[in-house]
This record gives sequence, structure tokens and C-alpha cells, in this order.
Amino acid sequence: MPIKYARRLTDRRRSKQSNRQLGLCLAFIAGAANAGGFLAVQQYTSHMTGIVSSMADNLALGKTDLVLGGLGGLLSFIGGAITSTLLINFSRRRRLHGQFALPLLLEAFLLLCFGVLGARLMEIPGFFVPVTVMLLCFIMGLQNAIITKLSNAEIRTTHITGMVTDIGIELGKLLYVNRNERPGQAPVRANRERLRINALLVGCFFAGGVSGAFGFQHFGFLSTVPLAALLLTLALVPVLDDLRLGWQLWRRRR
Repeated sequence: MPIKYARRLTDRRRSKQSNRQLGLCLAFIAGAANAGGFLAVQQYTSHMTGIVSSMADNLALGKTDLVLGGLGGLLSFIGGAITSTLLINFSRRRRLHGQFALPLLLEAFLLLCFGVLGARLMEIPGFFVPVTVMLLCFIMGLQNAIITKLSNAEIRTTHITGMVTDIGIELGKLLYVNRNERPGQAPVRANRERLRINALLVGCFFAGGVSGAFGFQHFGFLSTVPLAALLLTLALVPVLDDLRLGWQLWRRRR
């Protein structure tokens, strides 16, 4: 990946185009981690809707252990979002180039841990759920907060319900026949760009899911290592820029 392109994707200077291109990469990674993670832990970890709904169902059925298991996943997702926000605000106050690269770097490290140590982590109990489930939920919360903050909540990557809803809305506008409008009444027009980017995000999530499921089926936990390598490639350039500038500033002060 060219250095200038990697810097443009994750640097503090943002554009709508770079937000969307990074969103497509992260949607692919989220789909792969979610689908591959399901084969590993028998639970989807990217969206909290299902987890909270299952908590309500299990509470009504008196299955307290499953309620607490869902709570462990939910708190892990929230913890990931909190961590991402802390890292981004810390970097933003210091005007670092790696504002969004630091949480991506952390995500790469955690995915690498999942890939290398996943089989062992399955045996370690976490907060009412295995550590692997907590780790995946944490990663998903971490990533969703990154793309939410850098795109001002325009893009989501770890769950596609909102994106599919937006696709339906824009298709409804596209199919609407404008006739007999009142004077001064604006015609209904679809936002084709919004329709296109949401369709691409859903497509990347699906492609990532196929890739993640295929990879885990054939390579097990190690299938997440290429995902970690991709995140590392995206995050490394701005972080190295900050280290270089910090080194230059330190030498000047000597």
C-alpha cells in the first residue's frame, strides 16, 4: 500500500472520500471478524441488538447464566468504544497525526492476540463468558467508535441494519414517481451517492464475512492474522510520522 495513500486514510486531516474508503476497509474486516468469530465462539459479536434481545428473552425464561453472559459481551463492546474515544481525544488534544491510527493499532494487536492465542483463550473464563467472546466484542466496540467519530456518525461498519435501512429509503425515493407537484414543492429525489456508499459497505461486510468464514474453516484462529496485518498497514504511517516529529522536537530541545 503506497505510503501517501495509507497516510490519507488514517491521518487527522480528513475528507469525505478518505472516510468512505477507510469505512469500506473496516467493513470488510468487521464482516470477516464477525463471521469467523461466530465459527470460533458460536456467537455473533458485532451487533448488540441481538445480544440485548437475547438477554431479555433469557431473563423471561429464567436463564440467569445466559443473561449474565450477554451482559459480559455488552460491557465488553462498551469498553471498546470507551477505549477508542479515550485514545482519539488524547491524540486530538496533542494534535497527533495518529488520532485515529492509535485505536486501529490497538485493534490490530488484539486481533493478532486472538489469532495466535485464540485456542488457549477459549479455556479462560471471562466476565460470565469466555475471554474470546469478550475480546471480539471489545474489538467491535473499538472499531465502531473509530469510524463513528471520524465520519461524524455518517458511517458504521460493524453492523449493517442502519445501512440496509438507508438503502431501502433511497430505493423508495428512486422508485417514487413525481407528478402533480404543488407549486414550490420540491420533487422527491434519491441520494444516489448515499445509496452507492451504503451498498458498497454492505457488500464489503458480506465479502468479509465470506472470507472470514472460509478462512476460519480452513486455517482456524490464524485466519485473523491477515486482518491484523491490514490494520497495522493502515495505522502505521501516521504513528511513524508522530514518532519522527517527536524525535525531531526532542533533538531540538537538547
